Order: sequence, then structure tokens, then C-alpha cells
Amino acid sequence: MRSQVGQIRAVAVFTTAAALFFPALEGARAGAWPAPEGKTQVIAKYERQAADEGFTPDGERVAIDHREEEGASLFVEHGLTGRLTLQARAGLIRGRDRFVVYEGRGPLELGLRYTVLQTGRTVVSVYGGAAEPGAGRNAGYAAPGQGKADLEARLLLGRSGQWRGRPVYLDLQAGRVARAGLADETRLDATLGIAPRRDWLLLAQAYAGEADAQGLRARWLKTELSAVRRFDRWGVQAGWRQTVSGREAARDQGIVIALWRGF
Repeated sequence: MRSQVGQIRAVAVFTTAAALFFPALEGARAGAWPAPEGKTQVIAKYERQAADEGFTPDGERVAIDHREEEGASLFVEHGLTGRLTLQARAGLIRGRDRFVVYEGRGPLELGLRYTVLQTGRTVVSVYGGAAEPGAGRNAGYAAPGQGKADLEARLLLGRSGQWRGRPVYLDLQAGRVARAGLADETRLDATLGIAPRRDWLLLAQAYAGEADAQGLRARWLKTELSAVRRFDRWGVQAGWRQTVSGREAARDQGIVIALWRGF
């Protein structure tokens, strides 16, 4: 669901380990790393978020009317060249709160990621993309369906290595989003991944953002913990996402389930 974190590319924005299906940790080949030329990865994801509490403009937790949202999305990325990766996302979404019930198309996203620098352990990339908001909450502080179009630019930094003999990687992203019909936003995302065993990947992720509008102080910090189990070119991911702090934001939380396939 796109509310507040864009992503979720999450996202992501997706900052999960994109090339888990290719040799050696290329489990670390995520986010900032390019998809191998001619290779494609597809991620089918289900997310559900619900909230009975929120954060005031001063960051205090208060009770709010129950709200919930769930969505199914399909994320695709394809290596056009050794440096250029195409990524796209589409899906369906539905939700409800005290005042409205909504259902329809989720956000449509299309963008390109270009690798500026890549060494044995470090990669720096830039991303540019556009999105058309969907029927859901395209910002956590906005009404469902609000928003017209988004343009996003990101700088991505990836670093891979070893920890106690196990492959690890760190992915950091900073982005600016120009939004028609909604406040522009600044976003910061981070992912830490470790492969404790050959076919397992553990992910700890954080998504932070702030809206830039006079009189609006909305900001948020979400965290997500998940595990991915690989079965040859297939992968299954399960995790939990929650908003841990914010201002003028719902304290939503819920499950994330995904099926990965590499081609």
C-alpha cells in the first residue's frame, strides 16, 4: 500500500533483496544493485494494515476510529543493461474507516534505476519514476483517492560484506517526491539483510518520511521485519510492518506476505 511510504517499494520501492535468485548472495544484490542484464524478477505481494491509534501533531499516541486497508500488488523489475533497470508496479486495494468504504485500483508506478558506481562491495544508483495514485490512501493523512500524479527522484547507496562468515548487506535510500494534489514529501528508507543460511534471508527495514505543506506536520517512521525462504528460483516472504512513531499519522500495523520468482 502506498500510504505514506510510497511503497511500498517499499516501497519500495522495493528495497528487498532483488537478486536472491541468482548465485552467491547475490542476496545482497538489492535496492541499489542493478538487476542482471536480461534477467527479470516478479514479486506478488499481499499487505494488510489496520489502526486503532494515531499520533497527534505533537507525536503523542491517541485513540482513533478504526481504519484498515489491504492490497495485492505485482512488482516487476528487469535488467535492460548492466547498469539500467526498469521497474514497475500495479495492484488492487480496498479499505474502510468510520466514514467511507473504498475499493479499486492501487497505484501505478513506472521508473528507471541507473547504476552510477559499482565496485566489489559498494554500489551507488539513482532512480527516477512516475506514479498515478489509486483508490486507496495515497498519503496516510489524506482521504482515500486523493492525489493526481507523483514524480520521484532517489539516491541509493548499497554496501555488502560479511558478518561472522555470513553474507550481509545495507541499502540506504533518500528521495524527494513532487505530488500533484498532495503535499510534496521527503523520504528516507533503510534495509539491513543477512543470510544466516544458504536458502534464508532475514530483513530489517525502516521507512521514514515527512510532508512539506504549510500547516501540515505529517511525518512517520515505519519498521518491518521479515524472512524470505528460497526454493530454487522461487521465494516466499512473510513479515510484519508497523508505524512506530509519527505526527498526524495513524499507528497502523499488519502482515506482509510475498511470493518471488526470478526469470
